[in-house]
Amino acid sequence: MAALDLLDWDDLKVFLNAARGGSLAGAAKRLKVDQSTVSRRLAHLESALGIALFERVPSGLRLSEPGQRLLGHAERVESAVIAMGEEVSPSAAQASGRVRLATMEGIASLYLAERFVRLRETHPDLAIELVTSSQTVYVNRREADLFLSFFKPPGQGLVSEQVGRFRLGLYGAPTYLARAGMPQSIDELRHHAFVSYISDLIQVDCVRWLDDVVLDRHIVFHSNSMIAQKNAAAGGLGLVLLPSFAVKGRDDLVPVLHETASTSRDLWLNVHTDLRFSPRIQAVTGFLKRLFRADPSLQVGMPSPSLPCLRTLAPEGLHHAG
Repeated sequence: MAALDLLDWDDLKVFLNAARGGSLAGAAKRLKVDQSTVSRRLAHLESALGIALFERVPSGLRLSEPGQRLLGHAERVESAVIAMGEEVSPSAAQASGRVRLATMEGIASLYLAERFVRLRETHPDLAIELVTSSQTVYVNRREADLFLSFFKPPGQGLVSEQVGRFRLGLYGAPTYLARAGMPQSIDELRHHAFVSYISDLIQVDCVRWLDDVVLDRHIVFHSNSMIAQKNAAAGGLGLVLLPSFAVKGRDDLVPVLHETASTSRDLWLNVHTDLRFSPRIQAVTGFLKRLFRADPSLQVGMPSPSLPCLRTLAPEGLHHAG
């Protein structure tokens, strides 16, 4: 009991961030303190427990065996503290505060950002933090409150719900098509130039969507940004495969072979188990679900809400990140 009496929640919080970030610098950045504070807190926790929680390695910190065991207990303590804060705060009965939503750059910038004004109209006390990421964001590691992904992410302590599906098709600028000609078949695509992602910088395999449509292709421009790809194609560099939400309302890109050269991806909304009933989280998840369900372009092949027992098969060629 003497060791337990010496435990400090702040020390456990530092331990959790060091374990998740794998370094003193990473933990210090997340906690907005200096590295010496992180090091001192960890030393205090290790002294109180009488065990070494980390091994110091060239890359930073690696959990020891006792550290691995403590991690599960510390996460349960963290969950309890968060639940307590959500339930007893003065704003517990209303949707207020900050909600951090992480998702891919394309859907964040080209679809969601301009629509959050609707959420503001009904929930003026909510503040949204929209984080764009090209890799998996782990809400079970508290990297965000919500993660809107194109795949169902792995991990425990996570509630995932498929909320939509969108189609991707080929597009080209009128200037490019006037120069290179409009392809009449998939076979003719091998004679065309393409714009796509930088292969070795792809963090999640589900964005390798051009592989679903054409493998024999000549890529003349690569970017890790969907927006950059779209603008390059609009400038006449070549054909590009884009989600329907990325080109809605634009006249500088026209559809190419949409009946034969297309694929689709799912939309998954992910939240930590501890937060799913929080008013602020429910306000945002409810808003997103209503937004997607009202947009036919984000419900491609999804079962009708009036027929909840129907199941749909995943489209061929669908890639999920491991």
